[in-house]
Amino acid sequence: MTLPTWPSHQPWPDASPPLLTVAADVATITLNRPAHRNRLHDEDLRTLLQQFEAVNDDPQVRVLVLTARTLPTARVFSAGYHIGEFNEQGHAPMAFEQVPDALARVRALTVCALSGSVFGGATDLALACDFRIGVEGMELRMPAAALGLHYYPSGLRRYVARLGLGATRRLFLLAEATPAAELLAMGYLDRLVAPDALPTAVAEWADRAAAMAPLALQGMKQTIQEIAWGEDKLADWRSREALTQGSRDFAEGRTAFAERRAPVFTGR
Repeated sequence: MTLPTWPSHQPWPDASPPLLTVAADVATITLNRPAHRNRLHDEDLRTLLQQFEAVNDDPQVRVLVLTARTLPTARVFSAGYHIGEFNEQGHAPMAFEQVPDALARVRALTVCALSGSVFGGATDLALACDFRIGVEGMELRMPAAALGLHYYPSGLRRYVARLGLGATRRLFLLAEATPAAELLAMGYLDRLVAPDALPTAVAEWADRAAAMAPLALQGMKQTIQEIAWGEDKLADWRSREALTQGSRDFAEGRTAFAERRAPVFTGR
């Protein structure tokens, strides 16, 4: 599946579903409803699923960056699912959990550039990425209990697997706003930078990941996630290991090491 990307030379619309851009081996998806704190409508969720599929279908893409446009006066990465789209019975027209679950399965390495505070379901969207880089001054709040809502199981499972029981209980059962420094300490954030340093920090991590051997990187990403979820797939893990041992990239890596040069990996 292929989707048109947003031309870099054109000005971005004030509001739209998420926009996909691709530069070399790095794809970027940008949430684009800054005036409404990048709340997520059903249209946005459908677009994200299509964009994840498009990234998976493009073998040239090695890294996916998820970010958001924010206003200087209101730095909010995303306010989560648009509560106005729940019906009178309290049901959402589309199951939100499909989106972070699909993001967690994206083949490429994923980096969330948290350009501002994050709330509700968007906290799990960020957590589904492999890495999260946040900005000073941001905060996280999970208001499910304050709204009377039991969160969907796969999101809770992801929180427990990545942050542990204590942090998950605190974020979900107290629904308190948690500042950036504490998010870094509990492991929700992998790095914390000043807002103007975010693009450079994300580019550094994306470039580093893109330079790795794709078979090894993508295989270990999947294996690590399965281990975190308590899955026992030793045969699959050995198969991925054997695939890299017989790959051209491993041969190139050994040759480059001996020649003291940077390797050039092709994903084969």
